[in-house]
Amino acid sequence: MDTRPIGVFDSGLGGLTAVRALRRILPAEDLIYFGDTARVPYGGRSRETLLKYASQDVRFLRSFDIKAILVACGTVSTTSLDTLQAENDLPIVGVVEPTCRRALAVTKTKRVGVIATLASIRSGMYEATLRRMDPAVEVVGRACPLFVPLVENRRYQRGDVVIETVAREYLEPLRGTGLDTLILGCTHYPLLVDVIAEIMGPGVTLVSAGEESAYELKRTLQAGDALSPPDRRGATAFYVSDRAEDFEETASVFLQEELHHAAQRIDIDQY
Repeated sequence: MDTRPIGVFDSGLGGLTAVRALRRILPAEDLIYFGDTARVPYGGRSRETLLKYASQDVRFLRSFDIKAILVACGTVSTTSLDTLQAENDLPIVGVVEPTCRRALAVTKTKRVGVIATLASIRSGMYEATLRRMDPAVEVVGRACPLFVPLVENRRYQRGDVVIETVAREYLEPLRGTGLDTLILGCTHYPLLVDVIAEIMGPGVTLVSAGEESAYELKRTLQAGDALSPPDRRGATAFYVSDRAEDFEETASVFLQEELHHAAQRIDIDQY
């Protein structure tokens, strides 16, 4: 048993969808969440900049006595995860492999789509991982660079003409490819499930990166006998790198629950 907290980070607040999944799947665990809101979005950055940001995020989380890290950021998972794992002596779980594994479990046609940030699509990591797991799979990827800033600005609901127009431009070319499974390769995207599902239609199964990575982290902690005792109730602390004043309202949307716990702002450049 290990009651030390789990660290979670993302480029902004999208990783709170992973926190929501962790709270459901690992309710006994304490969580420390960092959202790099001063530098969101990560999706258009170079690999060098992404590794710099991710390393700072990890160093901040490691200033606490944590037992594991969930990289709740598809962009970092596709560009920097191997380096972070090599540089750190604790379990670090990303979103790519667990999500790909789930997508291959549910597809019937072996035609899988991936939507993600520009950096994630450019990396080719989702496609390479899917094909390593199943060489017969056909993969089509699509970068959706406007999704993260729109979600961060709360433009994600059905009926919002802006998000619906952008989503149709991104997604309609995918509908004719015959895919039956679509990976939501960014933890911001679960808030767009209703919009995406309406465009893609009922024949396409949506696979969320955040939820699958939470299950992977649970398996990792179980294997290391590092879960907290099941009779305790975990708590979550929130940190951001920019304004914390509006955190509660926005975070409540991502977590889908009322939040009465303000975030603390930290200077990420110190790490």
